Amino acid sequence: MTAVRKVAIAGSGVAGLAAAIQLAKAGVEVDLFEAKSEVSALGSGISLQGNALRVFDALGAWDDIRAAGYPFEGLNLRAPGPGAPIVAQLPDVKTGGPDYPSAMGMPRPELARILLEHAQKAGANLLFGKRITGLEQTDDGVVVFVDDASAGRYDLVIGADGLNSTVRELIGIEQKPEPTGMGIWRSFVSRPAEVERSELYYGGPVYIAGYTPTGEDSMYAFLVEKAQDRFGVSDEDATRIMLEESRAYDGPWNSIRTDLENGAHANYTWFTKHIVDAPWNRGRVVIIGDAAHSCPPTIAQGAAQGLEDALVLTELLTTRDAVDQALWDEFHARRLPRAKAVVEASVQLGQWQIDGDRDADAGGLIFGIAQQMAQPA
Repeated sequence: MTAVRKVAIAGSGVAGLAAAIQLAKAGVEVDLFEAKSEVSALGSGISLQGNALRVFDALGAWDDIRAAGYPFEGLNLRAPGPGAPIVAQLPDVKTGGPDYPSAMGMPRPELARILLEHAQKAGANLLFGKRITGLEQTDDGVVVFVDDASAGRYDLVIGADGLNSTVRELIGIEQKPEPTGMGIWRSFVSRPAEVERSELYYGGPVYIAGYTPTGEDSMYAFLVEKAQDRFGVSDEDATRIMLEESRAYDGPWNSIRTDLENGAHANYTWFTKHIVDAPWNRGRVVIIGDAAHSCPPTIAQGAAQGLEDALVLTELLTTRDAVDQALWDEFHARRLPRAKAVVEASVQLGQWQIDGDRDADAGGLIFGIAQQMAQPA
């Protein structure tokens, strides 16, 4: 017996697809509505911590994801300037437990493809080019309107529709993501053989320069700068800016610049922050993932937190008999403090960079959060 028989999900990001997989596996009828015409795979690559990998295993997708990505252990810190010497080799806390690598990089399109295939295999009905535009709640259900026409009645609606969530707006939650003051350039490039784990450079003309391996032959590189209005620049200018800002960084950055000079695309986004206070639900509509919380990727926990939202919510929905206050109380008790800790720590790490605080205990903060994440959600 499950608490729901028919569920609508808005959004085909990692949180939405994870929820679709788990509910469909339990025999729940799932309709997932995605406003875009296909699965979104914006950006170049993604860093995934061990607690995200633990969720992939629960979904039944871990073997496929591991084969498509690049697992690794540890983190290198390099200095800017000639030779880019490694100044520290840091171990990672195994936040997923001993059965999983500490971290992993992979191309975003591959992650999206694998989760989509598992959702389809589980029996979820995936509807692309369909936007939820209205919700009408009763005591025991929600009538969902898609492109202004009724799509039927559901026992529950899950808003996993990202930073600019329509579902969040429809249920009257006013908290929205705010810029943190940082922006990031990203590019998908080839992996030099010497890059076997994430590496970060602090100092130089930008706040952080770094890269993460995503496969045997690929990695994604990034530069974190003061947020600027970069959104109207041409592809050619984007590549030129990333090239110029990277010139203070040696070592593997020489290979990255070669790829940029040969046409590798650079994209730009701002870091945001927000955490919706409890409750994340209004009646039988609930938001999860980036709709409920966002943070800078300074500790690479954004995707993991959305995945944990989905896992905890679907666990409760498939093991309880009713969607009642006890269910929501447990959901918020298990998710809000954890997500809030990640958001606050991620924002603090970025703020220390903005303030130039050389005395800040960044390592201690990162280690403390990692220890918290090592405990299952």
